Amino acid sequence: MMPFSDWSATLPTTSPALARCMSIPGSLTEHLIATGHAFSVNVLQQGTDAAYADETAIFEITPNSALYTRHVCLQLTDTAVVFARSVCLPDCPIWQPILDRGSRSLGLSLFGGLAGLSRGALDFADITAPHPLFALSQQHDPQAASRYPARRCRFTLNGHSLLVCETFLPALENFL
Repeated sequence: MMPFSDWSATLPTTSPALARCMSIPGSLTEHLIATGHAFSVNVLQQGTDAAYADETAIFEITPNSALYTRHVCLQLTDTAVVFARSVCLPDCPIWQPILDRGSRSLGLSLFGGLAGLSRGALDFADITAPHPLFALSQQHDPQAASRYPARRCRFTLNGHSLLVCETFLPALENFL
């Protein structure tokens, strides 16, 4: 298993259905909606938070620097299936207003034709303790998994970066 800060282009070992879901080139929101189950977004936290060690290089900041964050659980039929953390610089005039969206899915904007938006390559990891995403994911996982397959992607709009990290909870398998 990879150490928590090693992200790569290689998918973690998982089921074929989950691997397809994790590697889709389009919107995860649209993929989840296409399952036919009721989709919703539960906003858990939004505001300033400390940067994680594996986010610092992307934003060229030091560990524990402040970032503007949005933590959500994507749900199918009121069951948490994905935990997501979206982050940008705290004074970002581009991404902060986009993240201030209540319970509307961010994916609808990211894949809805924002002019000038570029999407980087997907990176994958197995998230384990002590990575902060592990504890946050485990809070919403009644099965309390020992690892969470995850992906992240950097989006750039008008020279400003947004990093979206998603951990896939075991309950998702029941809907795929």
